[in-house]
Amino acid sequence: MKIRLFEFEDKAWLPENIRAGMTDYLRFILNSGNFYEPVSSLIMELVQKTAAVKVIDLCSGGGGTIEQIQKNIEEQYNQQLPFVLTDKFPNINAYEFLQNKTGGKINYISSPVNAAAVDPSLKGVRTIFSAFHHFDADTATAVIKNAVTEKQAIGIFDGGDKNIFLIVAIIILHPIVFILFTPFFRPFTWRRLFFTYVIPIIPFCTIWDGIVSVTRLYSPKQLLSIATNINTTDYCWKAGKVKNKFGMHITYLVGYPILNNSVT
Repeated sequence: MKIRLFEFEDKAWLPENIRAGMTDYLRFILNSGNFYEPVSSLIMELVQKTAAVKVIDLCSGGGGTIEQIQKNIEEQYNQQLPFVLTDKFPNINAYEFLQNKTGGKINYISSPVNAAAVDPSLKGVRTIFSAFHHFDADTATAVIKNAVTEKQAIGIFDGGDKNIFLIVAIIILHPIVFILFTPFFRPFTWRRLFFTYVIPIIPFCTIWDGIVSVTRLYSPKQLLSIATNINTTDYCWKAGKVKNKFGMHITYLVGYPILNNSVT
């Protein structure tokens, strides 16, 4: 039987300030490099095909790459597309920070949101960045099935390749980034400094989760298999990989309902 290692971020018992420190770090990394820039066109395709008026980001963590994605779409497509952040363990301080920084272009849901059971009132293109690997096969199926049941478009994006080189890079580079840049992470907290430099729990948990994440990554073939087993009659699915400016691959699955009122 295949062993599935745990990630600290998934555990309800993880102290909130540690989880927030981990997700704030990931937001800093992803936004600084604009790692997910190549998928902006895929998100816009979903918006145009379904005439959606907003994006509902699931499993947002600390806001991840959404700030940069929102900027990319605004600059590249001249479109003010609202984003709503949601998570099972919402990082409220980070969400308020992003809401204020973007003048409300990025909003959030303060209560927990289960990606496999999203409130039907949350209408819009669903996105999941750097998080789908957290789900086992059954939960992954439930997440996609929920979007299909509610007839909402969904875009799943996970960066990185499943190989030893990425694991080595995580082990070498993450500690350096933590040491050099932690004081610049926002929103600023003294607790983050303490649990990074004095008792380095945040770096340890982040590096562990990063390594485990690599072992859990889904391939485009696996994602497409899950989606097509759920619905191929009135849903259009596409999966593959795109490469960002750093040479990193981003695996994606996008799907949208084929409706009479869809934009063609």
